[in-house]
Amino acid sequence: MLRIAVPNKGSLAETAAQMLSEAGYNGRRDPRDLVVADPHNDVEFFYLRPRDIATYVGSGALDVGITGRDLLLDSRSTAGEIASLDFGDSTFRFAGPAGRFAELTDLEGLRVATSYPGLVGSFLAGHGVTVDLVTLDGAVESAVQLGVADAVADVVSTGSTLRKAGLQIFGPVILESTAVLITSENVNPGINTLLRRLQGVLVARQYVLVDYDVHVDNLDAACQAASGIESPTISSLRDPNWVAVRVMIPRLDTNSVMDRLYELGARAILVTSIHNARL
Repeated sequence: MLRIAVPNKGSLAETAAQMLSEAGYNGRRDPRDLVVADPHNDVEFFYLRPRDIATYVGSGALDVGITGRDLLLDSRSTAGEIASLDFGDSTFRFAGPAGRFAELTDLEGLRVATSYPGLVGSFLAGHGVTVDLVTLDGAVESAVQLGVADAVADVVSTGSTLRKAGLQIFGPVILESTAVLITSENVNPGINTLLRRLQGVLVARQYVLVDYDVHVDNLDAACQAASGIESPTISSLRDPNWVAVRVMIPRLDTNSVMDRLYELGARAILVTSIHNARL
């Protein structure tokens, strides 16, 4: 069986479980379950703390796992990233008292609080900056106010939490993180199947099918407005002056494409969500 590590809780857990379900796998129904077998797909799921997944996969105890890129790099595990899964995005930045820091080198010799010492330490070492890392488990924005650090390195979304703590973002981006599929050096044909299925789910989320009828005189212009992945599917209608067209387009472009097609005389424009796909 292919042994898959899955986040058991936290921001990655729900979306990871949903993706696996859409990919045709049968995960746990009881949140207390730690190990769930899916014999139909020849896989076994292990529900672990997201921070521990890279360690288990890197050791070879498990074949593949879903975790954050930040957690993978922080673990310094030998596991390798094989695909981005397009959810759980986060940005890591440095922050300090407003006006005190301008550049990364301003941190030299000072204390930096973080929950990701491996990630932040490697980044600073790569830039030739030496600091005293203060490792905290969880929110670190209070570290400066309480006097245990001079600056912090943490996940930033809008920056409002840091500003409320009197901190200001400075220096370069440490990491743009997202959920990733990671693997060890284990060779298992099920890994390729898992990857292909998850990529199919990603495609289904990013694209939609558009069906419409258009006059043959406007067909070329309509196909230019929505060219599809390979080429539109064109079918004849009872009226020889009209054709039916089916095309796959990016979901984000849906309304602008529909507007353009309507301007070109297309009618009966229908949009259908895609459950899964293989390209």
